[in-house]
Amino acid sequence: MANRHLSRSIVLQTLFEWDFNSGENIDIKATVERNLREFAPGLEDDAFVISLIEQVLKKRSVIDEIIEKAAPEWPLDKISVVDRNILRIGLTELLFGDRKQVPPKVAINEAIELAKTFGGENSSKFVNGVLGAVYKEIGEPGKEEQSKKKKNNEPVDITKLPIEKLGGALVFAKKDNQIYFGLVHDVFGYWTLSKGHIEESEDPKDGVAREIKKEIGLDIKIIEKLGENEYVASHPEKGKLRKQVIYYLAESEYREMQLESSGGLDGARWFQLSEIPELRIYNDIIPLISKAIDIISKFK
Repeated sequence: MANRHLSRSIVLQTLFEWDFNSGENIDIKATVERNLREFAPGLEDDAFVISLIEQVLKKRSVIDEIIEKAAPEWPLDKISVVDRNILRIGLTELLFGDRKQVPPKVAINEAIELAKTFGGENSSKFVNGVLGAVYKEIGEPGKEEQSKKKKNNEPVDITKLPIEKLGGALVFAKKDNQIYFGLVHDVFGYWTLSKGHIEESEDPKDGVAREIKKEIGLDIKIIEKLGENEYVASHPEKGKLRKQVIYYLAESEYREMQLESSGGLDGARWFQLSEIPELRIYNDIIPLISKAIDIISKFK
């Protein structure tokens, strides 16, 4: 673990030099090798350093967009060079890393430690705030595994937690004998399903139809239930709560979607089936799409 922390320090040092010089006249490979010789002689995990730097630079445009959306009050060029590149490292590991090798919580904690060591007085709080917001937005992956490890310390009776109900739909439409799926694009670069909150006394189908109309402006007809998901989340004011999400397959007329102004979404459009495999989609949404395709094929 100490080696990995040192490796991230080398990555930060290299990215700092690259960013400070606006990426001009910088030989990344040579800079990495120099920093390894100077700051980490004998480091056994140099492959990790090179791999992480390559990934950060490859995903930089996407990562920078996420930083801007997650911290809208801080334009990218107003964030210090150190903090900016710590966020790039943390978000790259959080969103694109191998979670078996680097669990999400480890990615966040390592970034915070870098901020404490190399950043300013408020850097760690800033980094923690941005990465924490992104972590919650992507559904807090790995949280349940972490909870199992801590169950002897702080047992949580989920049956006593307040329930927040949500519903969403995979909307499809027919045009020129082709099937199109309507997806929304979130600020973290993923295409996903439109969804919203369902009132306690409300029929889930009615609630989903209302939320889809509100979020993307489509009138839908619910066809069939696709699945359910439940997880424990933490709200800054309400504390821990159970989120129960139900998903449906729904049909709509093919027309332009009108995306509601939202801090979490920045796009909505139709895709043909052949385009779906090329999209960045959350892992838990992929089975829902597969089931929907199977259902549609039976009555197409």
